[in-house]
Amino acid sequence: MLDEMVFRSEDVPAADRLAFWAERMGNTHAPVRLRSDHAHDFRASQRVLALGAVSVWPATFQQVVIRRTPQLIRRSDPERCHLSLVMRGTGTVDWDGHEAAYRPLDLHINDSSVPWEVRTGRAPVTAVGVEIPKALLPLEGGLAVRRLPGRMPAHEGIGALLAQFLTQLISDTTPYQPTDGARLGSVLVDLCAALLAHGADAERALSKETHSRTLILRVQRFILEQLHNPQLTPSAIAAAHHISISYLHRLFQREEATVAAWIRRRRLEAARRDLADPALRTLPVHAIATRWGFSRAADFSRAFRTAYGTPPRDYRSQAASS
Repeated sequence: MLDEMVFRSEDVPAADRLAFWAERMGNTHAPVRLRSDHAHDFRASQRVLALGAVSVWPATFQQVVIRRTPQLIRRSDPERCHLSLVMRGTGTVDWDGHEAAYRPLDLHINDSSVPWEVRTGRAPVTAVGVEIPKALLPLEGGLAVRRLPGRMPAHEGIGALLAQFLTQLISDTTPYQPTDGARLGSVLVDLCAALLAHGADAERALSKETHSRTLILRVQRFILEQLHNPQLTPSAIAAAHHISISYLHRLFQREEATVAAWIRRRRLEAARRDLADPALRTLPVHAIATRWGFSRAADFSRAFRTAYGTPPRDYRSQAASS
């Protein structure tokens, strides 16, 4: 499991809860000033996942006004870029002479070095915050966070990739080891850098390394969406992304698996989940194999036994009896 800390306003007396939340925001992002209509009994909760120098913090909180003032910036500036994936609730943000409204499935962006004010709506807000030291963002050519749009969509393009990564990450951290944190943080930095450059219409500002990492994430997402297709081949994947097959294979060298092996592993993982699912107990094994792109039952059985040390039928029986 990843390193994680949990904070709840209910853990302190009601009269101290807003100040407690202001302290949390100061430690998580940068020192801020807060006020709220619920100051007498403010409710908020936060998880903080440590991913090396990067942190991710899912949070839910009541109506609040958050201000990062010039005085606070002069006093302390951690030089961080902040992104929030809004899951629930609405609000507006003012920064550097601009204003943006946000709603669910928006990505909100700000900079600890720039004064800003966030005003949430009456309903509680649920969001996933990301904190990245600006020095880690691989942006070239002097692209500044303060010049970027304050709101970007999370339902399409790179924003959707980032949203998918964050929601999957926070939903279940048990598959990861603490040592995976820095690696996941590196992936998150690249996705955020790609989003920022795209939002500023500055793809040219991205390093070649970041282009490659972002491309392979797009390819992997495409593969996961097409696992059921038995015609999912390296040539089909390369054609869908307008790249050569040789370049596709070079992209996967860092994954320590060939393209075909990566596809087979994901298909086997999906089939294993279905075999262990009580709701699919009456679905024949060969139908599950077909469902995940294995056109020949014998090939599926052999690959499954090689990967997990037991035939698929035996695995299903063991899962049912456990």
